[in-house]
Parts: sequence; C-alpha cells; structure tokens
Amino acid sequence: MYSLQAIIRKNINCATYQFERLGQVANNVSNYQTNAYKVTKFEQMLREDGYLTGVLRTDARQGDLLVTNNPYDMAINGNGYFPVISPEGEIQYTRDGAFTRGEGGYLMTGDGWLVGDGIKIPSNSYKFTVSPNGDVYNYDYAGSEPVLIGHIPIVEFDSPESLEQGHNNKMVPTEESGPPRLIGEHNYIVQHQIETSNTNVFDEVNEMLRLNASMIASLNLMKVADDMYNKAINIRE
Repeated sequence: MYSLQAIIRKNINCATYQFERLGQVANNVSNYQTNAYKVTKFEQMLREDGYLTGVLRTDARQGDLLVTNNPYDMAINGNGYFPVISPEGEIQYTRDGAFTRGEGGYLMTGDGWLVGDGIKIPSNSYKFTVSPNGDVYNYDYAGSEPVLIGHIPIVEFDSPESLEQGHNNKMVPTEESGPPRLIGEHNYIVQHQIETSNTNVFDEVNEMLRLNASMIASLNLMKVADDMYNKAINIRE
C-alpha cells in the first residue's frame, strides 16, 4: 500500500516539474523575436528522497547582431549589460538596446526607463554618434565639431547565468550573480545594430514535444497506480 502511495506522490512531483519546464520552454519560444532575449533553462537535480527539483538558469550567450538604420539602436558586442533606471528610481539591466529619444530628450528604453545616468539628445541635433567605449557625441549641423554630451556605461556580473528576469526584458541581480561591476575601458558598443534573441527555436520546440510526451507518460502511470491503489482498498474492505 505504501509503495503505491509513494509511486503516486513521485509521479505527481514529476508531472508538476515537467509542467513547469514546459511553461518555461513555451516562454522561450514566444520570445524568439524579442530583442536580446536570453533563454532560460532548468538544471534538473534528483534529491536524496528521490524527488525531482530544478534550478532556473539564464543562458547568457550573445545573440546575433542585426544591422539597422536607426541611430538609437545599440548593441553590446561582448559581455555586459546596460544599466537602466525606471521612473520610480529602480535600477535593472538589459542588453536590449532599442532605445528612443524620450521625455525631455533623454535616451530611454522603449518602455520609458532612463539609460545610464541620463543622456540628453538636443532637440536641434543634426546627428549624434556613439563610440565603441560608450561616449556619446552630438553634432549641431553638418560639418560641426562633435560635442561630448554623455556616456553609456556597461556593467558585468560574476555569474550572469544567475541573473533573474525582471521587468519587460530586463534582468535583476541575485546573490549568486553577484553585484554589478562597471566595465572601465571597453569597445563593446556598436551603434545602428541590435542584438537578437539567442533562442534556438528548433531546439526549444523539440524540447517542448519531448516534455509533452513525458508528461503524458507520467500522467498515464499515475492513473494506473491510482487504479491499483483503489482496487487494493476495495479488496481490504
């Protein structure tokens, strides 16, 4: 009797775990066109009591860079994240460099978060350029001398795989990721380019199909064990 109950409990645990993984894989697939989206993966572990558990990890590998004609599009060709600040003052981190000229002329994310400490693009700007080291220069007119108007910082983490999903394609640090650390000298920023998602759609769809089949098998086994358990109760009665 006890072994049947144990089988049912373990299959419930297994089915629940697989359902959570299926949801995560579906989220990866749905974000395959999201700029700079980072795939999340479950690292499966078997506990000493025989039950499955898992740890969610971020795949921090860089996505492909796509060339655009938009001067507000920027990508990081290397390690690191752009620090961005919400209207409420919260700091999170992103590699989605599809920026815009927002309220007051400041460089912002598409959902209104300030980039860096605040870089104001003049309303009469002829053009602006971003150097690989993050320095932003403005030109008042064709042939004018460039004027430094700000700097876009980049930070890195000891363990970017341990970052957690934050607000709208942003990341937040955890104890395992460590605090953000400013990258002093670099040449990582490229203007007129955007990073694409690192989702491999074919791998994720294959994983979704495998998990779906595994869930069906677990649920069928659980039903068989439940039927046997009910029959054993009826026999005792």
